Amino acid sequence: MAGRKTVCCGVTPLVATLGALFILVTAVGVTLITLMVTWKTGPQHKPYLIGVGRADCTGPPADIPLMGYAKSQQMAAGIHTRLYSRAFIIDDGRRRVVFVTVDVGMISQRLRLEVLQALQEKYGDLYRQDNVVLSGTHTHCGLGGYFQYTLFMLSSKGYIKESIKPLVNGIVKSIDVAHGNMKPGRIYRSRGELDDSSINRSPHSYLNNPEDERQRYKWNTDKQVVVLKFTDLDGGGIGMLSWFAVHAVSMNYTNRMVSSDNMGYASYLLEQDKNPGELPGQGGFVAGFSSSNLGDVSPNTKGPHCMNTGLPCDYLNSSCPVGGTMMCKASGPGEDMFDSTRIIGHNIYRTAKELYANATEEVTGFVHSAHQWVDMTDVTLQINDTHTVSTCKPALGHSFAAGTTDGGGDLNFTQGAVEGDPFWDGIIGGLLGKPSNKTQECHHPKPILFNTGEMNRPLPWHPQIVDVQILTIGSVAVIAVPGEMTTMSGRRLREAVKQELESEGEFQDSEVVIAGLSNVYTHYITTYEEYQVQRYEGASTIYGPHTLSAYLHKYRGLARAIAQDRVSDLPTGPQPPFFQKNLFNLLRDAPIDKKPKNSRFGDVLQQVYPVYRQGDVVSVTFVAGNPRNSGDIREKTFVTVEIYDNRTDTWEVVHTDASWETRFHWLKGSNQQSNSTIEWHISPSAPSGYYRIKHFGHYKQRKNLKPVITPYEGTSDVFRVTASFYYQ
Repeated sequence: MAGRKTVCCGVTPLVATLGALFILVTAVGVTLITLMVTWKTGPQHKPYLIGVGRADCTGPPADIPLMGYAKSQQMAAGIHTRLYSRAFIIDDGRRRVVFVTVDVGMISQRLRLEVLQALQEKYGDLYRQDNVVLSGTHTHCGLGGYFQYTLFMLSSKGYIKESIKPLVNGIVKSIDVAHGNMKPGRIYRSRGELDDSSINRSPHSYLNNPEDERQRYKWNTDKQVVVLKFTDLDGGGIGMLSWFAVHAVSMNYTNRMVSSDNMGYASYLLEQDKNPGELPGQGGFVAGFSSSNLGDVSPNTKGPHCMNTGLPCDYLNSSCPVGGTMMCKASGPGEDMFDSTRIIGHNIYRTAKELYANATEEVTGFVHSAHQWVDMTDVTLQINDTHTVSTCKPALGHSFAAGTTDGGGDLNFTQGAVEGDPFWDGIIGGLLGKPSNKTQECHHPKPILFNTGEMNRPLPWHPQIVDVQILTIGSVAVIAVPGEMTTMSGRRLREAVKQELESEGEFQDSEVVIAGLSNVYTHYITTYEEYQVQRYEGASTIYGPHTLSAYLHKYRGLARAIAQDRVSDLPTGPQPPFFQKNLFNLLRDAPIDKKPKNSRFGDVLQQVYPVYRQGDVVSVTFVAGNPRNSGDIREKTFVTVEIYDNRTDTWEVVHTDASWETRFHWLKGSNQQSNSTIEWHISPSAPSGYYRIKHFGHYKQRKNLKPVITPYEGTSDVFRVTASFYYQ
């Protein structure tokens, strides 16, 4: 074929050119599609390993002091809502961190040490003091008795094993559950405001902060709600963690039922939302609502008024002309404490739910944790070229005894006291010892009422060694604070930590949150300026006027170590004590149970009516034993409300004592007899049908000189719930 040109392999230059163009166009197209998808959905980052878990940590709800108001008469006598521990584990492939929020007044040092000990026995060095944060929601209606320092033991009748065991076991189980269901997932963050659920209960103290600092903020409390949304790789929700600054004191000191208060109710609502058809405390979705810098923040939004006149209390010292501080009380937005708890809790839930639904900003990056033990009685700071300041041995001032507008003291103390009282100083100084001149000077202008830092019998009265700790999850930093920070203290701390983190490239646009009541309880942390006013919060800042400055210094150091990836260089600090001797228990064992003649435990003393409407309250009373005799009541119930299913001829449980709609009251009578009254507040949406209420418990008898515990149960008559009394 002379004269015809050929090319290798029979491919012409035209075909080769067209092929190259096709490949180029295809590559450009794929690139454009990828860019469009990335632009719409954002870059796909390496997922975290995430685990969430929840466990019951309710202790025996009878004859054990409730922790928070320090009222000796406020002994547990039933259940309003159950208490839960909620754990969140995040692992980036290199490190992992654990954050636990617990329905409890505060985390005590003893509680944390016992939990860490249990985790070490089970998991070795996987979960440690540096990567586990325990934070209390600050409900004032959980059980006391889980402290190892004398002051707290005295206020809650000692170290009570039957109280601390359910807490330790519940916290550990929540971590077990989270550990067992870890899977790849993603985290999203969101932030909003909630402005109708909190007020500053010490505005006079807040106003003592510098004016230029106050002008930077719209409110005298922090209104922000921060939400972390946890999903699996398909986008399905597995959990939520939220921080909002407000005291969990919607349930006041007249309440004697164990209750998770407003924060617990917010968790209850969101978990019921996300776990449809499940009973409370069940279902895979876990909603944790954590405390923050709530030191001067109250949910009692109607503010303080004199109960005998209805007039506002004295602004400076929160007292009334007649009745003093005892007559000055702040109240919530509802008709009673239950209604106020419902309103505040629902507001928190509603805001968090909206933020959760709209959370699209993905959290990415490494996980870090930094921890130190610090001797808070001996921190020295250089404040300028010529002056240093120091923290002090612990002490409580006179205004501590005045209490707050959420729950005043029983004696004639008032907030704002900067001078001592010769009468009380003489009595308490004579009984417990007067403070040294050095301690008095260190705490100035606080007049010292309880010189706890120099009191060591039978054990130290206050902690000396304190945890400081920060966890970071990508751009989110969680500061674990061992006490109750006021609004402005929290703002200063968040700003200081954010500044240190963002000094390095990895932490830009960081979200810094404060987790209050964490790891060890040290009362309050005010600013230096607020301390000068000596209201309750300042009088309860136990390490003196420079407490906040010391914490700012320590947390800056932790943040700097994280930012520079030099956490391993941090000294661990002096370990806290774990006391084995001289722990005392002032609580007697539950007595033998007795019952009326010709009756059995579980018999009905007051029966239900035959018919109720939605919105009514069903009440039934049983012959009962002391609930303390039921022992470990976690994952159990004293109450069921059951509906009859005529299709299967069975009874189905629709409520337990963990439900918001039920209330379990235990009443101790004379001659060692007691009874239990169960209320069911019927929801307007409750299905019509036939119902019954059951009560479960245990009674103690003595046989052959030995106590014998026996279970019992009782059942009400069947009753009907209907939309109207007029039915056929």
